[in-house]
Amino acid sequence: MPRNLTYQAKSLLLALLVLLLWWFTPALFKRWTGVIFQEFQAPAWTALSYLGDLQSYWAARSRSKSELIEAGVDLSRLNAAYALRNQRADTFEREVRRMESFFNLPSYTDYRYEVARVVKRDLTGWWQNLVIRKGLNYDIEPGQAVVFSGGVVGRVSSVSAYTATVELISSPRFRSAAHIEGDDRPVEFRGGINPGLMAASGSVATVPADMVATLKNPLRLTSSRLGGVFPDGLTLGWVYRLDPSPDGLFQSGVVRLDPRLQTLREVAVMIPLRAREEEEQ
Repeated sequence: MPRNLTYQAKSLLLALLVLLLWWFTPALFKRWTGVIFQEFQAPAWTALSYLGDLQSYWAARSRSKSELIEAGVDLSRLNAAYALRNQRADTFEREVRRMESFFNLPSYTDYRYEVARVVKRDLTGWWQNLVIRKGLNYDIEPGQAVVFSGGVVGRVSSVSAYTATVELISSPRFRSAAHIEGDDRPVEFRGGINPGLMAASGSVATVPADMVATLKNPLRLTSSRLGGVFPDGLTLGWVYRLDPSPDGLFQSGVVRLDPRLQTLREVAVMIPLRAREEEEQ
């Protein structure tokens, strides 16, 4: 028994010594080792992602011709619908440019969408992150917006050579300006503490006292360009109930986020472009 106690004491002292050495290690060295470790792991994450794509490809090859024909018909219908929407979008874009030139207004920031595959998910109660399969090699930088078909995914928090980490809007550290759909007054959106196996949610604060949200008529919370990251109008979530603050001036409530955030396989990074005037020159 004393020998076992001595061994346990030595192990504990060794662990404490390692912790003390790491505590007094310079921050620059810690950051350097963290970057090296992440770059070392990135090829393994990317390889697993490519293997998953290959598996999906062969699974699709094993389907019957009738299933592929039905899928092709559905895709053709979607392509036709998207073609009509693109025509309308082009019309609206020309109208916006005409109004900007007529009133001498500054142009909104243009973006290009860089689609990337998700290679890793890190969903805990302390943080909510995704790792995507593109990085500095595709001009991705920290702070850029990340979106999908359902609205806002989050923003890029860090970038390496071939991968990038995205902080989800469900992360407790996420903060952003927002708007209630149909109202120009800004509100504050925050992520929440979301365990990985439960539906994600956030919170909204500084909501004007005249806004009303019910289960039958929820309020759609959208992004705001006031924060300098996201454009206006992208969906953040839905508010089904608002509670008054102690001072009675504002309201706050829970924001239900899209459940697909936890199972995303592909996202799009919004990379800002130069102003239209500079491009035309």
